[in-house]
Amino acid sequence: MPDFESLSREELIALFKEQWLLNQQLLERIAVLEAELERLRKDPPPGVARAVPSFVKANRPPGEKKVRKKRSNSYVRPREVPTQIVEHALDCCPDCGRPLSEGWTQRVRQVIDIPLVPYSVTEHRMKGHYCGVCDKRHIVSPDLSGVVLGRHRVGVRLMSLIGYLGEVCRMPKRTIQAMLKSIYGLDLSVGEIAELLHALARKGRAFYEGLWEAVRGSPCVNADETGWREDGLNGYVWSFSNRDTRLYLRDQSRGHQVSEAALGEGYKGILVSDFYGGYNYHLGEHQRCWAHFIRDLKELLDKHPDEAKVSAWVKKVIALYQKARDFRSEKRQERVRARFQFQDRLVALGEKYLDADVPQRVLAQRCVRYANELFTFVEHPEVPSENNAAERAIRPLVTARKISGGTRSAKGSDTKMVLASIYGTWHIRNLDPLHECNQMLAAQHGL
Repeated sequence: MPDFESLSREELIALFKEQWLLNQQLLERIAVLEAELERLRKDPPPGVARAVPSFVKANRPPGEKKVRKKRSNSYVRPREVPTQIVEHALDCCPDCGRPLSEGWTQRVRQVIDIPLVPYSVTEHRMKGHYCGVCDKRHIVSPDLSGVVLGRHRVGVRLMSLIGYLGEVCRMPKRTIQAMLKSIYGLDLSVGEIAELLHALARKGRAFYEGLWEAVRGSPCVNADETGWREDGLNGYVWSFSNRDTRLYLRDQSRGHQVSEAALGEGYKGILVSDFYGGYNYHLGEHQRCWAHFIRDLKELLDKHPDEAKVSAWVKKVIALYQKARDFRSEKRQERVRARFQFQDRLVALGEKYLDADVPQRVLAQRCVRYANELFTFVEHPEVPSENNAAERAIRPLVTARKISGGTRSAKGSDTKMVLASIYGTWHIRNLDPLHECNQMLAAQHGL
């Protein structure tokens, strides 16, 4: 290799020209060889297989589609909108200490947390003023209706939270007390929490009364009842609901007069219920629950697994129901005709065993007695064939009863029924209970 530092300018120029000409010759030679290689790939000599480089992906045969294998337990959690962004960057190289440029975002990690802050107390000081001209004292009276309810010291948002914890989260009052103390450092007595719930129920009374009108004016109502103890005495919670309303009331009696008073003697809609006799007073359209009936039929099979005639009879009744459930028609006359046909077939299945000494005799009697109330859904497609809506509506009260055991007074029962109705209605309407409660409390003035 020549010593470039000892070469003159003319010698360096000559050397550069020589290298440039050699480079051009090599480029021309590479182009010739690439053209020859491409020709051999397209038209290889006889007896020589076409060479495919290892890095070239083989063509997929036409019509063949690769089935993508599903990954098990694959879930991509959506990212939240950040409320705060913290940049993590290096100022200098950890190895050599050289200053580094601004860099780029290589990886993102989100951390979701909640603030643990103490409660706030806002003290409103109403100043008095004296007017020397009028010789009168004047004291300002601010409107705090959207901030606090009446003369309570607890604000609207905290009252809504307590109602949410009690009804939606089903927390007992002492648990609510402990949670407020642990998270916010707020010390409220159990009695004050109870009074706040009473005040919330009083403010929701107008909404609760509107639910009565909504249920009584509904073309179809689902009804059910369950036990509820008050001050250690047995009683019952009655549930009346439709597509967007849930109404509860507590009574010591389980007699028909409770549901009759709740819906009114002149109720003209369709009553959906189980086979409890307390609903027999209703003289209008009635739909008995097929879910309860089928459950009783299956219990009969479990008790008599070796009785072939019992099994055959049960299968016929269930098949008849499935056929009625699958029936569809846009014409009212066809639906009415089909309803009476299903009723007659059910009566025929039950009449054979009305007085016979067979295991299915009791359920056969039910078929005959309630035949005209089991196929109302065929004539009215908007009516469900089961009472599952009432079961779902009353389940929160059953859970609350198992947690607390009931209520201690008539006032507590009334508050519980009002709040359960309000929050249950918000739930079935897919409304945010915290927001709706804030709106309800802020829109009303005073106690």
